[in-house]
Amino acid sequence: MVRIVKADKSHVGGIVKVCSEGYRNTYEGIYSKKYIDRIIAEFYTFERISGEVQESSREWGGYFVALEEGQVAGACGGGMISNTEGEVFVLYLDPRKRNKGIGTKLLHALTLQQKKIYSAQKQWVSVQKGNSKGIPFYEARGFIYLYEKRGYANTEEEAYLTVRYCRDI
Repeated sequence: MVRIVKADKSHVGGIVKVCSEGYRNTYEGIYSKKYIDRIIAEFYTFERISGEVQESSREWGGYFVALEEGQVAGACGGGMISNTEGEVFVLYLDPRKRNKGIGTKLLHALTLQQKKIYSAQKQWVSVQKGNSKGIPFYEARGFIYLYEKRGYANTEEEAYLTVRYCRDI
């Protein structure tokens, strides 16, 4: 059985592992190894996640984790980008736990936070163009494609495109 809880310090190592493995599994073959390594080193370190687990505000609502047999099987977090719009900033699963409904449960927890606590009416997400795991997941949950833009932290050599999706919540 999977439980979704607000993450605390005891979950930091699990979040680092799930996000690093999930990111690598999702983007191998799409991004260069150098880019993948750089993003993991920037966003999914023990130090950074430790700080983010303790943080909670409109702009960053903290992490939710999916626990299966006491182990972190997935992690999700987001925040508000305007008075009425939330965003999914991160959602990764242990690659061996995909297609079991865990991502849907994590997204639901984040959506409830954004809707009930912060009064969000819309929810946004950016997904790498060509991401055959993320795009179908979000489309199946009512997100609508709106436009493309250049992805985060791209150098000229790494001109990856992300697609922006939005849904009413």
